[in-house]
Amino acid sequence: MTGPGGRRRGPTGRPAGPRTRQNRPESRWSRPVLDGARLTAYDVLHGVSSRDAYANLLLPQLLRERAADLTPRDAAFATQLAYGTLRATGTLDAVLAGLVSRPLAELQPELLDLLRLGTHQLLDLRVPAHAAVDTTVALARAIVGTGGSGLVNAVLRKVAAGGGREQWVEALGATGDERLALLTDHPQWVIDAWRDALGADDELEAALLADDEAPEVHLVARAVDRSTLIAESDGLPGPWSPHAVRLEGGDPGQLPSVRSGAAGVQDEGSQVAALALVRAPLEGPDARWLDMCAGPGGKAALLAAVRPAGVHLTAADRSEHRVGLVASALRDAPDVDLQVTDGRTGPWEPGSFDRVLLDAPCTGLGALRRRPEVRWRRSPGDVEPLAALQRELLTAALAAVRPGGVVAYVTCSPHTAETVDVVASVTGRDDVEVLPVGPVFPGVPDAARGDALQLWPHRHGTDAMFVALLRRRA
Repeated sequence: MTGPGGRRRGPTGRPAGPRTRQNRPESRWSRPVLDGARLTAYDVLHGVSSRDAYANLLLPQLLRERAADLTPRDAAFATQLAYGTLRATGTLDAVLAGLVSRPLAELQPELLDLLRLGTHQLLDLRVPAHAAVDTTVALARAIVGTGGSGLVNAVLRKVAAGGGREQWVEALGATGDERLALLTDHPQWVIDAWRDALGADDELEAALLADDEAPEVHLVARAVDRSTLIAESDGLPGPWSPHAVRLEGGDPGQLPSVRSGAAGVQDEGSQVAALALVRAPLEGPDARWLDMCAGPGGKAALLAAVRPAGVHLTAADRSEHRVGLVASALRDAPDVDLQVTDGRTGPWEPGSFDRVLLDAPCTGLGALRRRPEVRWRRSPGDVEPLAALQRELLTAALAAVRPGGVVAYVTCSPHTAETVDVVASVTGRDDVEVLPVGPVFPGVPDAARGDALQLWPHRHGTDAMFVALLRRRA
């Protein structure tokens, strides 16, 4: 099969034959060898744009498959390129729109992904202009042919001539929130949501910039002492969770405790959310816990690890695939019941549980650092359907917990409609009492949002997790 320019192509439509420097062709007359890190980053971008893949799932898969051809430095650069380009898509497209003669939506998708990849290197990374242009043109020649590579070459040279990000933002004439959006890589509606949740503008830019940074790797020590995990990983203890370890880099999957399941990768904010349920004051017995929307299983695994002896845990999710992920995270922990069921219609009797964790499906606006494409994939229209689902799930969680028991309502979003408004929808009931989260986690500063807890990347170095505690009254 041949592609544009008559180049021989494989069954997937990509160039056949060697593509990385480790697979260098013997003949110097063979086509140029492609940069493995940039090719991997491109494959992530194209997977996200063409089939709605999730970068945080696709990239690790590609790095594992190509481990023999990519050095650790290559893998780190591919990660930086892929995630950085996805975060910056809005700004990159604003720059490119004025340099391409037709609407970006009419460009060949592969070509647009390549232009974004090259533009990100020129605007945001310390990559010499000639290296960013030449390597991207080489990719374009192999992927879309000589005609497309000529366009990539011409456009990227114009980008390089315009300077870095700040110079381009000035050239675009952006002011106010438009300028803030271009500098921090957030769409306007997300900026509005964060402003509302923060309650003022004085921290807004700092919060958005922190949300645009690549996050540290956070580990959770479950069936291993944190000190042992720190020694294995050369990490630092997390400041908020007694189980957290923070790493500046490296591959956590190579650590013995992670390989065995005694530890895992989990944002410290998620650990705080699960531990808030465990620490909440309870009236009466404490023997039955429910994780109502348990997939993919990180919080369920922590609950299973820290529960007192004799506590039975039920972990439920309506997706069979996600329940499979929960099972993998739990690693056959004893006295755990896994159920494929919708939490709104679960098979349990009313009042069956002493503690219920509801980590509700949400827009994910609090975890944009880890899921960079979500900021462009979500829209304001997604909020109300999710908020309606969250209200239904919270009502069901309160029905599932016994009088005197506690529900922890958690979202990985600071959006008011998904957080305080959902809690407010049930606090008018005579049988619901709101418990302040502050006394449960007194060591976490600047986290109060009314009686709830709101974490922030710029204040706490975590995802923007929201946690509210509700007690069912008799």
